[in-house]
Amino acid sequence: MNVSEAIRLRRSIRRYRDKQISSQDMKKIIEAGTYAPNAGCGQRTVICGIRNKALVEQLGKLNLSRFDRSRLVGSFVSREQPSAIDDPSIKNGFYGAPSVCVIFSPDNFLYSVPDAFCCAENMILSAYELGISSCIVARAEETFDNPLGHSLLKQWNIPEHYVPRCFVTLGYAAGDYPAPKARKDGRCIIIE
Repeated sequence: MNVSEAIRLRRSIRRYRDKQISSQDMKKIIEAGTYAPNAGCGQRTVICGIRNKALVEQLGKLNLSRFDRSRLVGSFVSREQPSAIDDPSIKNGFYGAPSVCVIFSPDNFLYSVPDAFCCAENMILSAYELGISSCIVARAEETFDNPLGHSLLKQWNIPEHYVPRCFVTLGYAAGDYPAPKARKDGRCIIIE
């Protein structure tokens, strides 16, 4: 498989089997994140991998607890892999994934968010290459903005000036792997 194939074939998965990924695979996925493009090659992101299923479930529920639907643009994501946007009955923002990675980056740094999401992109492509399903999930800051979240950040030795930017869910897809959606016209412009 080459990078172009992985980019075209990988899908965001929101239905997971009850099967944990290996520690070795998680380490490979996290390592891929450390090679992501980042501002000035500052390598500022910190990635925390969590394989404790109960903690992943607890954080997934916290992730949706303050979900603000009023800020959405559009209201439909997928029939095959519905999101919390599609189905308000979904109560876990990690969709039952057995593992999740949290990506942190410095607060008040101009390129903090882009660095974190570039890291997440590398991770999901690496996961796909390993046969592991994934999804990038936002709302990280809100997930940890509570007493439990603050306590976990201290336990994990996350530097005080770092904030959670996004998550990468990891596991194995339940059901059929989704087909690609057609690409929307008018999104590519080349000026010569």
